[in-house]
Amino acid sequence: MSIRRADSLGGKAAIVGIGATEFSKDSGRSELKLAVEAVRAALDDAGLTPADVDGLVTFTMDTSPEITVAQAAGIGELSFFSRIHYGGGAACATVQQAALAVASGVADVVVCYRAFNERSGRRFGSGVQRREPTAEGAALGWNLPYGLLTPASWVAMAARRYLHAYGLDPEVFGHVAVVDRLHAARNPAAYFHGKPITLADHAASRWIVEPLRLLDCCQETDGGQALVVTSLERARDLPRPPAVVVAAAQGAGRSQEQMTSFYRDGLTGLPETAVVARQLWRSSGLSPADIDVGILYDHFTPFVLMQLEEFGFCGPGEAGAFVAADTLPLNTHGGQLGEAYLHGMNGIAEAVRQIRGTSVNQVAGAARSLVTAGTGVPTSGLVIGSDG
Repeated sequence: MSIRRADSLGGKAAIVGIGATEFSKDSGRSELKLAVEAVRAALDDAGLTPADVDGLVTFTMDTSPEITVAQAAGIGELSFFSRIHYGGGAACATVQQAALAVASGVADVVVCYRAFNERSGRRFGSGVQRREPTAEGAALGWNLPYGLLTPASWVAMAARRYLHAYGLDPEVFGHVAVVDRLHAARNPAAYFHGKPITLADHAASRWIVEPLRLLDCCQETDGGQALVVTSLERARDLPRPPAVVVAAAQGAGRSQEQMTSFYRDGLTGLPETAVVARQLWRSSGLSPADIDVGILYDHFTPFVLMQLEEFGFCGPGEAGAFVAADTLPLNTHGGQLGEAYLHGMNGIAEAVRQIRGTSVNQVAGAARSLVTAGTGVPTSGLVIGSDG
């Protein structure tokens, strides 16, 4: 893998199982129990057993280590275990790591998982609390004294500059919220099932940090999600249609920080996303015109617009109109605004459903899904496609 040339990972691995807990605001059980429940559900979906698994991948932010999950889920010996840093930016990279392990023969069946009680336990939206000193934490220290204490406040800085640069109003962000909630309203698994919103609802929601309103911010969720990855050859012998990993990439931009990259030349884009976009398009040989469904990480609506622009779906400042025109089916599960905030792992599961043809908001003939991970941090992305 290189930012300067195409890689050869595409087509060697596939997602063959997806499984999740219910998405709630109070799970009533430990994060380890949520992880194990999701892992077992994903294996059942794949037609595999714990004995088939020899690899596990999760987030550094997860409280349930791979070895503990293996023990609790009845998984035996492991030849591969790995963790990805940077919160939601890790989501697609877990699948990349699994695909790399499978393609190189380091492991045969790898399960990626993420589980947390993010509503009833540690709430990320509460800001920086009780952190051990780290080098990257020092960067936050330049902003915290001035009141930039929460993810919403960090994103609001870039959102304000985006609006100013392109002469837009905060209402432009509402198009993302409306589309996500429309899809969530039709999704029985979504927390906001049956609860669509309008642009007027968005505009009437209270300010969190201007120019972000309540409906620009993702929800907080308790739950777990797991994905099973194996070789494409083995995938073809399993019950579900393979969701092929067509391309996978990670990316960090110059002057990258965690959510507070305010000293770059500009704040109207996402350089880390641009790195991922170049890698995905180069390695897959595809372009925006080839994508049937976009599952874009939507912790905050402004960054969805910037992602669309960085991937080349539209020009700078044009993404609000692009979403309003319904040009690309977007976040058909409801996204993290409407279905659940699972650090993007539930979005990967939705991309798989689209390829299988089983989404509750199925796009006819969907053969390629673009999935992105958390933005504002070092990030990752996937193109997932049908087999043949």
